[in-house]
Amino acid sequence: MADKFDLIVIGAGPGGYVTAIRAAQLGLKTACVEKWQDSKGGVAHGGTCLNVGCIPSKALLEASHKFVEARDDFDDLGIATGDVKMDVGKMMARKDKIVKNLTGGISGLFKANGVTAINGTGKVIGEKQVEVTDFDGKTSTHEADNIVVAAGSVPVEIPPTPLTEGLIVDSTGALEFDETPGRLGVIGAGVIGLELGSVWNRLGSEVTVLEAMDDFLPMVDGAIAKDTQKLLKKQGLDIRLGAKVTGSEVKGQEVVVKYADADGEKEITFDKLIVCVGRKPYTQGVIADGVNVDLDERGFVTVDDQCRTSVPGVYAIGDCVRGPMLAHKASEEGMMVADIIAGQKAEVNYDAIPSVIYTFPEVAWVGMTEQDAKEQGIEVSTGAFPFAANGRAMANNATEGSAKVIADAETDRILGLHIVGQHAGEMIAQGVIAMEFGSSAEDLALTCYAHPTMSESIHEAALAVDGHAIHMANRKKRK
Repeated sequence: MADKFDLIVIGAGPGGYVTAIRAAQLGLKTACVEKWQDSKGGVAHGGTCLNVGCIPSKALLEASHKFVEARDDFDDLGIATGDVKMDVGKMMARKDKIVKNLTGGISGLFKANGVTAINGTGKVIGEKQVEVTDFDGKTSTHEADNIVVAAGSVPVEIPPTPLTEGLIVDSTGALEFDETPGRLGVIGAGVIGLELGSVWNRLGSEVTVLEAMDDFLPMVDGAIAKDTQKLLKKQGLDIRLGAKVTGSEVKGQEVVVKYADADGEKEITFDKLIVCVGRKPYTQGVIADGVNVDLDERGFVTVDDQCRTSVPGVYAIGDCVRGPMLAHKASEEGMMVADIIAGQKAEVNYDAIPSVIYTFPEVAWVGMTEQDAKEQGIEVSTGAFPFAANGRAMANNATEGSAKVIADAETDRILGLHIVGQHAGEMIAQGVIAMEFGSSAEDLALTCYAHPTMSESIHEAALAVDGHAIHMANRKKRK
């Protein structure tokens, strides 16, 4: 038996490594087990997010956006660039460098905070025991008073489109293309599909997105989703809703996809196909048979509001439990659990977790949509303001989109904020903070915003809830 710990965390993604660092800072003897390996066979901390998710995709999104700006928009600013070209290889190398720096940085943070890093695959084999199989296949058993399962998630595969090396790929494979595909298919118009489709569309691919659902971005406010769809279509994304993929066939270096929509059976040919139909919890093999940790019918670990499982001393966080599969949600749950284990009080406000789609313009939201409120029988007042009327947006050449505040009609408490526009992912924090403190739309309306800023559109949207917007014609009578 190896050393005993106060806490062992299985998984070093945004949930796991944050849990471990927080726990160590609070004086707990902590270890973190990670099985992810880099190209040289060494451990790579950071999980899906840092290695093949949030970070590398944003590096490609930023590079491709700047390419389009230089090619299409700089002339309007008086900047002559000539013939702009993209070196895909150099773009990928930059992405890999960023990933390496960040994953290596976590190893440094572990050392600085006294977290013991254990390389290998972790498995809960008892209430206080974790078995680790190292990279050479050797096993060891470690004991801890508390265990946190932070194993994350993996892409969902679907029978009609089995992955084929280099041709039919998941989101990980889409981050490794060595050249721009001529015709690119994307199955799924969710966050990942739209982001990856945007990257390659900007670089010249003819992108077709096949989405089985009839509604576009149903989790986003309807007006914001409608605007987003129009903007992405304007950029060249061919988004086909109600398109259910029924089969695929690889013919040489092409992929023929069959799908059905309201008009019947159809087929379309691509050079590459990305399957982005969601993710599923990675729990298989993480908890040994006989350990009575409850899982639901979809494989998620069943937990309470403080991420406790059915086994005392065993917690689970992040993508392998209920709620949105978001890195920051996992991190917040990890800090909460570490605090609780250390004897402190903590909780996560699940009503104030933001979401962002890093297309251009970005889409960000927190809290309820109007439809959510309607389904719950809550009467709301709303205020919206277009970036086209915002001075900083004009100066930034970023006038597309709008901000929308949703407030309880009776109490004026903010229930949601939805934005499509440049820097939406940064601005959404204002709504998160407002909701965390139970603010009203009037609170935002009475707050002094710097001028000129994009954030002033949120100020104006809050003013518009009561018909008091300054820089647009009011649609409501002043009270």
